[in-house]
Amino acid sequence: MQKATNIHPIFDRLLQRDDREQRLKQHSKVLWLTGLSGSGKSTIAQALERKLHNEGYFPQVLDGDNIRTGINSNLGFSLEDRKENIRRIAEIAKLYLQSGIITLNSFVSPTREIRAFAKDIIGADDFIEIYINAPLEVCEARDVKGLYKKARNGEIKGFTGIDSPYEAPHSPALEIRTDQLSLEESVEQIYKFILDRISL
Repeated sequence: MQKATNIHPIFDRLLQRDDREQRLKQHSKVLWLTGLSGSGKSTIAQALERKLHNEGYFPQVLDGDNIRTGINSNLGFSLEDRKENIRRIAEIAKLYLQSGIITLNSFVSPTREIRAFAKDIIGADDFIEIYINAPLEVCEARDVKGLYKKARNGEIKGFTGIDSPYEAPHSPALEIRTDQLSLEESVEQIYKFILDRISL
């Protein structure tokens, strides 16, 4: 992909992140929820967004399915397309970050390399990796979207956890075992973990 030329960024002349954080009365961060399909990422992100909103914060969820119906609708599931998918998501999250918004990213992002790529774009100080962990057999038993059944039947190729690997984080900022915790307990653990990081 050829890079555009004759670009003249004006970031230094725009309102700065601190100005926006002061207006919103919060520190912006990017929470990156990673885990297998069916682990509970999207459900937790939605519930956490609602809790943060109710507590007076300004959050925004970025979800894999939603993103792929819009800005990333032209991408498939090859490793190259997955990386481009994450690159675009990370750049969007970075824009939200600079706008003072707490972004809740719910993406399988199956490899450590892809997540490190996102972290590099966003910045290590603002990237909070949260491993939404449930064993494959639990995720497959849930099969909320019917994807595991399709993958087992050969209708979906390269499905993470079946015929494409998922690399669990070595040292996430936080790990949530959704096979052991309720939704409310999961959300509360994350909320308590990030509270000092997002409060002015």
